[in-house]
Amino acid sequence: MDPVIIGLLCGAVGLFIGVASMLAFRASERSRAVDLAVEEPTLTPGAAEVLSVIGRAYVVVDAVDGVVRANPSAYAFGLVRGHSLVHAELAELTGSVRADGVILERRLELSRGPLGRSSIVVEVRVAPLDEEYILILADDRTDLTRTEAMRHDFVVNVSHELKTPVGAISLLSEAIADAAEDEDAVRRFAGRLGVESTRLAALVQDIIEFSRLQAKDVVQEGRAVDLEALVVDAVDRLRLTAEARGIEIKVGGHVRNPVHGDPDQLLTAVRNLVDNAVRYSPEGTTVGVGLASRDGLAQVTVTDQGMGIPPEEQERVFERFYRVDAARSRQTGGTGLGLSIVKHVVRNHGGEVTLWSEPGRGSTFTIRLPEWEDAAPGVLDDSAHPAPERRGRAAAAASRKELSA
Repeated sequence: MDPVIIGLLCGAVGLFIGVASMLAFRASERSRAVDLAVEEPTLTPGAAEVLSVIGRAYVVVDAVDGVVRANPSAYAFGLVRGHSLVHAELAELTGSVRADGVILERRLELSRGPLGRSSIVVEVRVAPLDEEYILILADDRTDLTRTEAMRHDFVVNVSHELKTPVGAISLLSEAIADAAEDEDAVRRFAGRLGVESTRLAALVQDIIEFSRLQAKDVVQEGRAVDLEALVVDAVDRLRLTAEARGIEIKVGGHVRNPVHGDPDQLLTAVRNLVDNAVRYSPEGTTVGVGLASRDGLAQVTVTDQGMGIPPEEQERVFERFYRVDAARSRQTGGTGLGLSIVKHVVRNHGGEVTLWSEPGRGSTFTIRLPEWEDAAPGVLDDSAHPAPERRGRAAAAASRKELSA
């Protein structure tokens, strides 16, 4: 065969192979493009609409736990970072649901933030979505869990505090029965019995008071209260206790306007502060109660000359049942609820209570409450002074002047 013809045939074959290869490559590219378009994560319109109004944190993940969609709450809770789930616990749940299709519900405590110094408690529901994705729904239960824990601690503390006087009363009653022939022993045991019963009554009263305070709406049920008359009343109720220990209570200062609130609660708060100062002051010292108006706030300060409170203890003295010196509290009859009641009352009234103390130099507790400048004359409430201790504002002012002298 002619070499020229052979060359032409070879060229034609090469051209054909090249064209065929190019066409095959382009077909392959189109095929991959179609496959990529199919693999792009999408949600059906119905699922997307439901998720947009669900009102809870949600995350949708694909077959490899890549985040397809998540709302701002999921990012705020720290469940998602970028396009990934943050917590291994969530990945374990999605893997289990993906394997058997069974919906799971769990309550998890998860670290929050990259440093993991805080945590969030979430109620999680994990379910299949669109036969292709996994949906994670999360409800924040952090505050509810903390409230439940506080309630549990309160019950445990109350049970523990009640056990001591109840047990002592039981033992003392048995001792009295066994020592019926010994008059001195009976008198001694009877005196101890009286002390323990008084302590038990005080503890029960404080628990009742604390529960009552939590149930009352000060904003809706409050009224104008004359804070000066209320302070005088609180001091008068503790005068005999103070005099028995040689402690003088001095009252001074004035407030310009009444405060808005519940007179019984405010009386309880001030009385608890003064009672606390008297209990922990050495005999023969002075407790000062001052009144002042500053920057629209009515201020009540109670100062004692006691042993003071160490700095590391000052943050905890307002906790329920917390005592700096438990042994001394038992001797003085303290229940450990007085200052927590003060804090609760003051917060209910939109105010604050603060503490300054230094070991060896005593302590000063300060209550600050918003003054009620719009109160009309004649609407001040004297119901904080029930009979037989009720008296008018003029009598209260006279008593205050006598105390200040």
